[in-house]
Amino acid sequence: MWEVMFWPIVACILLPWLLVYFGLHVVQRGIIFIDIAMAQMASLGICLAVLLHLDLEGWTTFVIALAFTLVGAGIFSVTGKRASQIPQEAVIGISYVVAAAMAVLLLSRAAEGDEEIKNMLVGNILLVTPREVWERFVLFAIVGSFHFIFRKKFLLVSFDREAAYQKGLRVRWWDFLFYAVFGLVVTSFVRIAGVLLVFSYLIVPAVCGINLARRIGNRLFIGWIIALVGGVAGLFFSFWWDLPSGAAMVCTFGALLVIVSLYTLLRRPPADLPRSEQPQV
Repeated sequence: MWEVMFWPIVACILLPWLLVYFGLHVVQRGIIFIDIAMAQMASLGICLAVLLHLDLEGWTTFVIALAFTLVGAGIFSVTGKRASQIPQEAVIGISYVVAAAMAVLLLSRAAEGDEEIKNMLVGNILLVTPREVWERFVLFAIVGSFHFIFRKKFLLVSFDREAAYQKGLRVRWWDFLFYAVFGLVVTSFVRIAGVLLVFSYLIVPAVCGINLARRIGNRLFIGWIIALVGGVAGLFFSFWWDLPSGAAMVCTFGALLVIVSLYTLLRRPPADLPRSEQPQV
């Protein structure tokens, strides 16, 4: 058992911390489905690699998937206007639907298309290798360091966008940087985890953290705990009951969100967050 579970558990411990951080940004920006849209774009690149019979673990496949994700980053940074009659969520939804449909069309021409559609949605983290874990951990550490260096600007653009405009920040440029780096993380993780699990790791821990805490540090800590518990518990459920790992983990995250939501309903609802107490590092 432990031989099978060891590296998936290590992946669930080492990798989700950055996804929780990005999830806080995504929820605060009010663009909840951007992560699943960008994950789907990365999957579209992988589907193209399948059709071209490329090595799915090779750098060529990764570059193709990243290129599709960067296209999405450009689209979302341009459409994230200060004021627009078309909500950005509409653009995100359209992008997801078109990318998913194109992926299905590409895989319909591949002999292994049905299996790849399943992997695209739920992945199979039980098959993760030590190399995949450490490569992604190093990448996440580099991305995390980049965000730490420019944390004040990223936090200002996400948590107080109007103030960012007033201070003269090039908001669209910082949006593109955010989406590009975010897309790099999603591209690297979606192959082993699948679209649905990437979405769960990004949104569920962040929402739980926001429900239970006000300061961003506390939200991150709570989010990491939720990510750790949900990931590891879901792995064990999938192993004990012989279930698909990705689907079991997603459902575990859903159960944790229900528990946290019930807890927040039972306690006294917090007052509106004043500007002076907005999340800061």
